Amino acid sequence: MAGPYRPRVVFASSIAVFGAPFPEVIGDEFLNAPLTSYGTQKAIDELLLSDYSRRGFFDGIGLRLPTICVRPGKPNLAASGFFSGIIREPLAGQEALLPVPETVRHWFASPRAAIGFLIHSLRIKTEELGARRNLTMPGISATVGEQIEALRCVAGEKTVKLIRRQPDQVILRIVEGWPRNFDPRRALSLGFRADASFEEIIRIHLEDELRRNPAPRTGSA
Repeated sequence: MAGPYRPRVVFASSIAVFGAPFPEVIGDEFLNAPLTSYGTQKAIDELLLSDYSRRGFFDGIGLRLPTICVRPGKPNLAASGFFSGIIREPLAGQEALLPVPETVRHWFASPRAAIGFLIHSLRIKTEELGARRNLTMPGISATVGEQIEALRCVAGEKTVKLIRRQPDQVILRIVEGWPRNFDPRRALSLGFRADASFEEIIRIHLEDELRRNPAPRTGSA
């Protein structure tokens, strides 16, 4: 006889559950030690999800999402907003401010990849997770300089020239405490897949957003 029905709960967690100092590549065994209130709240929710799954209240899985890029819509005040802004605004023919050095490295996934993570999480057998219900999602590790070079390859030099450097030490201090690179073996072994390159992330933005909502653009080189 089948056991009681348990609803599948998918929790959108964050790589902010990890805090510096970091190894060069963060593996699945790295401890949760967030350095922000946001990351702490996500880590608490991860613990509750695992506990409630263990107790049979629901069948939970937590997805630690990379920073989603390129985010659609208007610029916001989030400290991570410039990662999308330096791509989104120039592609729309608008100036974008870059508050950090081009050497800053971060972990990214496109909105399309994030949707794929969520859909795939409904299909996998959570028995394969055991008691460890939270997974770091795959992504692309790229520096700001590599982001800009990808933009140049896709949209040309005139678009890149719309990025204006305006250092902001407050944002830089925040960003320096964020993780940069991962080895998400558990998620990959379960079939989660991310974007192939940062150029692909930009092309996805062009396909999914700009062609749906056309905006004035500068010409490509």
